Amino acid sequence: MGDLVRRMDGPLVDAKIAVLVEGDWFEPEIFYYQRRFAEEGAEVHLLTRLWGQPSLTFLGHEYRAPLEVNESFEDKDVTEYDAIIVPGGIVADRLRFTEDVNKIPPATEFLKKAFAEPAVLKGIICHGLWLVAPAPELVRGRRLVTHNNLIGDAKNMGAIYVDQDVVVDGDDLVTGRTGQHAHVFSHAIIEQLLARRK
Repeated sequence: MGDLVRRMDGPLVDAKIAVLVEGDWFEPEIFYYQRRFAEEGAEVHLLTRLWGQPSLTFLGHEYRAPLEVNESFEDKDVTEYDAIIVPGGIVADRLRFTEDVNKIPPATEFLKKAFAEPAVLKGIICHGLWLVAPAPELVRGRRLVTHNNLIGDAKNMGAIYVDQDVVVDGDDLVTGRTGQHAHVFSHAIIEQLLARRK
């Protein structure tokens, strides 16, 4: 995709946004986040589980586009970020793998830490809700939207499903219907981050 130029006079110039990624990522969605948040001045960090490797390259779902990632969420403190996004597609399903079936997946543990920090904005879109499945208490009683295929999953987690393209619950959770809604989902995240600065 080439080097992105971040707007250094943007309103979110000192903000850091983490986007979790894995294989079968949805190219239009991830590329949109990289460009849209950079327009506001925010740094976008792609995080994954590196399995002890210095970097991994993941192929996209639609066009098999390669995406190299060299940052592991296992090395990060969630409070480094203003927002953490769980994207759509198959990413969340791949990230919820755990070697020990008696332990919560490392990526879900990372998300649990984010939910424990109200100062960190959480964004979950489309099938990203799969990453919450091992810890349903994170969304129990909270208003959200998810992909139509996961409405039953959301209700089984105890969440309150809302039939809208984007749902903002409280001031720390933004959810979106599908990766095709990345633009309105991103807009809601930007609005929430800007509101926190007023």
